[in-house]
Amino acid sequence: MVNVEKMLPTPYGDARLVSSRSRRPVATLLLSHGAGAGIDTPDLEALAKALPGQGITVHRLEQPWKVAGKKVATAPPTLDVALKLAADHLRPRTPLILGGRSAGARSAARSSRALGASGVLALSFPLHPPGRPEKSRVDELLGVRVPLLVVQGARDPMGRPEEFPAGTELLEVPYADHSLRVGKAAPLSGDDVTAMIVEATLEWIVREVTGR
Repeated sequence: MVNVEKMLPTPYGDARLVSSRSRRPVATLLLSHGAGAGIDTPDLEALAKALPGQGITVHRLEQPWKVAGKKVATAPPTLDVALKLAADHLRPRTPLILGGRSAGARSAARSSRALGASGVLALSFPLHPPGRPEKSRVDELLGVRVPLLVVQGARDPMGRPEEFPAGTELLEVPYADHSLRVGKAAPLSGDDVTAMIVEATLEWIVREVTGR
């Protein structure tokens, strides 16, 4: 695995692209973070560490607002702009999978068709604001026309697994909240959670995207 960092200019400031490259890639996964945490969350770091050895190059996009040290994310359309610029910069020769957590998952879903993605990985998709199921964002998911995997905590207040449309391919993470964290009393650890996410993501990519 080869790690590379690059700053990408956008209309909203510089974004940062951290690349964990496979020596023999068969797919490319471009991930962005949520509206609170950055690209160093355990799930994104675990994917970047584990997948390159399995032939999947992982790029993590840090949005300009986060690079600038701001605490609040900019408007959703600005996230899509940075994601498009990152995809245009990469121009991978292998199938491109767009992904992210929370706000990054929404951006991946919205952008998948325009960017010609071969799949979408949605970690902790915020199906609605906490306690506001009537403010559904399900249309963003329904607009995805390529293979989609949703990874959702069983206790996520922004959308429990059973709230997603029938037929959605979904990994339910037991006891986990929106951050995919589990409590100390849970019968599984944070390492168990990240291992579960990596295994499910790899199996899905192989089955639905690369066909290996």
